[in-house]
Amino acid sequence: MTAQRWTEQDVPTQAGKVAVVTGSNTGLGFDTARVLADRGAHVVLAVRDPAKGEDAVERIRSTVPDADVSVQQLDLGSLESVRKAADELRGRHPRIDLLINNAGVMIPPKEITPDGFELQFGTNHLGHFVLTGLLLETLTGTAGSRVVVVASLGHKLRGDIHFDDLNWSKSYSRSRAYAQSKLANLMFCYALQRRLEAAGAPTIAVAAHPGFTDSDLMRHVWPIARPLMRVTGPIVGQDPSVGALPQLRAATDPEVHGGQYWGPDGFLEMRGKPVLVSSNKRSHDVEVQERLWTVSEEMTGVTFPI
Repeated sequence: MTAQRWTEQDVPTQAGKVAVVTGSNTGLGFDTARVLADRGAHVVLAVRDPAKGEDAVERIRSTVPDADVSVQQLDLGSLESVRKAADELRGRHPRIDLLINNAGVMIPPKEITPDGFELQFGTNHLGHFVLTGLLLETLTGTAGSRVVVVASLGHKLRGDIHFDDLNWSKSYSRSRAYAQSKLANLMFCYALQRRLEAAGAPTIAVAAHPGFTDSDLMRHVWPIARPLMRVTGPIVGQDPSVGALPQLRAATDPEVHGGQYWGPDGFLEMRGKPVLVSSNKRSHDVEVQERLWTVSEEMTGVTFPI
């Protein structure tokens, strides 16, 4: 099987596995959940709005009638919600094979979470950092388990970790705050994989990005840019069912290794079939990764049991 031909049909059976997919009521997360359910996994749709989650369950069952799918309320912008969701997931699922950290927000107006974090950093990075940390014992107790971190091409666009102002209290740039959060995703993945390896854990951490995909993540795009995106989107971008392939491959391909990064094979990685790609040099700065890890623990009060 060549990399260029890899499609959702190549996802191996997931029978007996439990997969938790954040932000799975729409877009990339929905198609990821749909495919995993079709391959026999019990899929937990971890979503902010349970009603939308139940609607997604019905849409999955309309194409996969015997889908084993459930809904878990999870608001990644609230550490209280993340802790509650993690408690409930641990109680219901003695094993978790896949944790796919897919949910996110992109370039919204300035907003602060209930815990005092800038929304994009708090949701995209810190929320998933906490969820992963609280579920890690269950994951590492499951042979062959994986944590998939969904990043973005946006990490390359002036991406940096602004330790002097992580919450953008001095000034706010939507795009730079987004780039920071997605760079943080990658740094978290690489630092987590390093810890898993050192501990000899049976779990790996893998990153993926969807290229340019038309999804609800684009809802905060500046109004002036929307007409252009409607014209160029079908040319340079792709449908969520294709955009989800890199994270599906990262989650299920038996040839995948920890610390890898998967994305589309097309021009500028905007679209195409999933292949190994490279994140920028900054994302591999171990000193910054470790500093971010320590700061994330301090901000959230969550430490990892490895």
